[in-house]
Amino acid sequence: MLLSEIENQGGVPGVQALTRGIQIVEAVASQPRGLRFTELLDQTQLAKGTLHRLLQALVDERLLAFDPRDQVYRLAPRIFEWAHRVWDNFDLRGAAEPELGRLRDMTGEAVRLGVLDAASVLYIDQREAPQALRLNNGVGGRVAPHASGIGKAILAHLTLERRRALLADSELQRLTSSTIVDMEELSRQLDLIKARGYAISLNEQNSGISSVAAPVLDHRGEPIGAIGIVGPSSRLPEDRLHALGRDVIEAARRTAGNFGEFVMSLAATPRPLGPERADVSCVIPASSFLGEGPHWSAEDGKLYYVDILAPAIIAGDIEKGTHTNLTVPELVGFVVARESGGFVAGMHGEIRSVDLRSGDMTVLARPEGDRPGNRFNDGKCDRMGRLWAGTLAIDTTPDQGNLWRLDGDCSVHHMESGVHVSNGLGWSPDDRTFYFTDTARQTIYAYDFDLATGAIANRRPFVVVPEAEGKPDGLTVDADGFVWCAHWDGWCITRYDPDGKVERVINLPIPRPTSCTFGGADMRTLYVTSARIRLSVAQLAEAPLSGSVFAVETGVKGMPNFKFAG
Repeated sequence: MLLSEIENQGGVPGVQALTRGIQIVEAVASQPRGLRFTELLDQTQLAKGTLHRLLQALVDERLLAFDPRDQVYRLAPRIFEWAHRVWDNFDLRGAAEPELGRLRDMTGEAVRLGVLDAASVLYIDQREAPQALRLNNGVGGRVAPHASGIGKAILAHLTLERRRALLADSELQRLTSSTIVDMEELSRQLDLIKARGYAISLNEQNSGISSVAAPVLDHRGEPIGAIGIVGPSSRLPEDRLHALGRDVIEAARRTAGNFGEFVMSLAATPRPLGPERADVSCVIPASSFLGEGPHWSAEDGKLYYVDILAPAIIAGDIEKGTHTNLTVPELVGFVVARESGGFVAGMHGEIRSVDLRSGDMTVLARPEGDRPGNRFNDGKCDRMGRLWAGTLAIDTTPDQGNLWRLDGDCSVHHMESGVHVSNGLGWSPDDRTFYFTDTARQTIYAYDFDLATGAIANRRPFVVVPEAEGKPDGLTVDADGFVWCAHWDGWCITRYDPDGKVERVINLPIPRPTSCTFGGADMRTLYVTSARIRLSVAQLAEAPLSGSVFAVETGVKGMPNFKFAG
């Protein structure tokens, strides 16, 4: 048969099946949790019999695997074998070339591509600014990794073993008065960089020169280089460096082709259309990178919360619209009041008591002591004063998070494992249901809860949030048993009834609300924290109050925040 005859009869034999097979693999690859047969039916619009045959062929060829526990299809090992072969021949300079030019044209600053070579950073490509920097470290130049944005971005994303091996026998050289030369301080900053996704260098390599950089990661999540914007500190002050963090992350991801992994970072959905709400107001104007974990204190009428990525514990005065910050040395996920006085906070993998006046801290427990790559995220106390807190991998590696319970005697109990991104917690007014969010899975889970023993059981989805509506983040429960949840990248707070149905949606003037709690004299005001991390300059111009605290007059009474009994 002639080719033209084949084309007239529908094209080359097998091409349609091949195309459909590729579409199925693409659909499965877009969902880290995998896809059920019914979901694939809906997405592909194929007949049941056709989809069954194609899926079986893909499983037989080890392109897909079927998990009988969850009844989902996931990517199989053969995909990763092919990925290894692609990365073995990956041309970093060629892949980064368009991104270097794009960043230079967008910022008007020099842009560099560097790799880790032995114990230094080697620049392998660059695009100069219209007014070139007078530095002797262009292409072929080397810089100290601990003092440069590109170097710190790479160091932060190395495995702890590789990082320690690289730095173990080296003395950190002081290049300027701003260079970090204390190993413990550098380690803390590298953890912070890993959580932010980008690094900044403020006059650390050369006085008067600053930079922001993000790592280019391979298919294993390991850094093969980094892209950085470099310029005079007068043109790149700290706030602009942070605003450009999103752009270097995006450039690095485009270079690597990594668009599928979970990152709470880049494309915020457009702002919903509609008039400004009279029941929503900004009560604490701020610029928190990642404001989280609000805790209302009825005793002193203040709202306590954290900026995870500053990192800092914040005391907010609602009446005055002001706040004071206690800078802390490590990533801080939450802060709650303590019955015996003071506060309890989750810092990195530890739970510590904190005196906000003196700044004194004491370690109460180290639940994640054997997992240095994990950190605490949200935390809250139940009615008995037991502290519940979830963790996640700093680089959001799937299934590394846990849920812990710390009792009043400081005994630690492991309650759940295999969590991707631990987040909002809460209890129903009758203390029979516990809510716990896995943001990466778009799901708020419900558990049966035993108040007397602190046991949980029978996990099931309470709400699965459609991706178009943002990601479920922090939550609280009101006195009627309705769940209020902040939608990261969703510009809103949603109230769900006890059956998980949407009761109302309250649009906000910021894309990234992070958590919420009730407070005020009558406990009818919902306070909402927010983030500005990784929002572009254009997005911040549209939502300049990002990072502030908002108040929503709900007309509904909330549940109080309970103190830690220890």
